[in-house]
Amino acid sequence: MKSKLHGIAGAVALLCITTFWLATAVSELFMDLPSTVFVKNAVLTGMWLLIPAMVATGASGFSLAKGRGGGLVSVKGQRMRIVTTNGLLVLLPSAFVLASWANAGRFDGAFYALQGVELLAGGVNFSLLLQNMRDGLKLTGRLTP
Repeated sequence: MKSKLHGIAGAVALLCITTFWLATAVSELFMDLPSTVFVKNAVLTGMWLLIPAMVATGASGFSLAKGRGGGLVSVKGQRMRIVTTNGLLVLLPSAFVLASWANAGRFDGAFYALQGVELLAGGVNFSLLLQNMRDGLKLTGRLTP
C-alpha cells in the first residue's frame, strides 16, 4: 500500500511540475501578458496540490527506505534533499513573487530574470524526480537495469 501511495504521490508531483513548467514556457513565449498573469496565478494555486504530493512522496519514501540503505535508496534520498531545498528556497518564493509582480503588471528585467531562475530550478527538480521515478521502478523490479 505504501509503495502505491508513494508512486501515485510522486507521479502527481512530477505531473504538477511538468504542467507548471510547460504552461510558464508557453505563456511567456507564445501568449499575451494576461495569459502570463493567469499562468502565474494558476501555478501559485497549484501549489495546494504540489506541496501535499511532495510531502506524501517524501514521507512514504522515507518510510519505505527504513532499514534499507546504500545504492539506489541512498541516491534517491540525496536527490530528494536537493528537490526539497530547491522547492522551498527557490521555487515556492519565486511563485509568490512572480504572481505578485504579474498581478501588478510588472514585467521588467527582474521579472524575466526571476522567471529564468524559476524555469531552471523547475527543470532541475523535474530531472531529479524523473531519475527518482526510474530508480524507484528499478527497486520494485518494474524496470530492469
